[in-house]
Amino acid sequence: MSKVVLGFSGGVDSAVSAELLKKQGFQVYGLYLDNTDEAARRSAVTAAEQRGIDLKVLDVKAQLEERVCRPFTEAYLRGETPNPCILCNPTLKFKSLMEYADAVGAEFVATGHYARAAGGRIYKGRPANDQSYMLCRLTRQQAERALFPLGDYEKAQVRQLAEELGLPAAHKPDSMEICFIPDKDYIGWLSRRAAMPPEGDFVFHGQVVGRHEGIHRYTVGQRRPGLMDGRKVYISRIDPVSNRIELALWEELFQTEVTARDFNWLIEPPRSPICASVRVRHTKWENPPCSAAVEGDRVRIRCVEPVRAPAAGQSAVLYDGDQLLGGGFIVSE
Repeated sequence: MSKVVLGFSGGVDSAVSAELLKKQGFQVYGLYLDNTDEAARRSAVTAAEQRGIDLKVLDVKAQLEERVCRPFTEAYLRGETPNPCILCNPTLKFKSLMEYADAVGAEFVATGHYARAAGGRIYKGRPANDQSYMLCRLTRQQAERALFPLGDYEKAQVRQLAEELGLPAAHKPDSMEICFIPDKDYIGWLSRRAAMPPEGDFVFHGQVVGRHEGIHRYTVGQRRPGLMDGRKVYISRIDPVSNRIELALWEELFQTEVTARDFNWLIEPPRSPICASVRVRHTKWENPPCSAAVEGDRVRIRCVEPVRAPAAGQSAVLYDGDQLLGGGFIVSE
């Protein structure tokens, strides 16, 4: 019987993933990454016991601090908008899964992400819940060993499966977006970790039109009401050097060129421009066709149709149809 190590939290996604893997003939080993509180840990342990899953609890608080929390904090202080899941997946979650898999002799690792894997490649999941964007920085070695049991399902279907299987997790709420900020107050969380940036100017077309409360409180694309006598203006750029936040009209937010640094390729890095499509934020609706070219240590992405408000620190993620090609961090130019 083939072995697989599953990231197991006890929530509906990981619980259903475990049952689907069992049906496929796998011997499932669970790995709980302990980075929250005792109640969450107990819940995961109980859920694993109920389903007969051998669960290892791994304390990852120190690694989370080093590999995710600190870079997350530093990015916000630079006026960027980081995505902690994209930081965590390759450096902590999948790294830990693969290390445990090696220890128990498992060929594969699995998570409850809504994506698909085949032949060492990663593909989009169902459109309603696709999470392939979050996997853009996996290494090629991680992708080759990854399984995503929920790739052909939508969340509503997964909950229905949980009901049919009699899983207690069927009605468990979805996990929070940022696991290490349980109260969702990221400003308070940041302020307890570092000195916060000072107030500064809002600038519209070169003219100072108001004061902001610190660049860490804002992200590109946000609307800022009350500054322009009823005119709708939006944040278009955050400059940490001058401590200024630039504003623009809606139509001025759209760009046809995006530059990404530290690009992670899940294919052989192309030697010449390639045709692809691009997503610049997990929640964005645009996924326009584009060309992408490696230029030194950057990747220059030229879109056929403009994308709205690409934000420094977010990821520009490339696809060939449904296949995930990789992603890099957007830079402000």
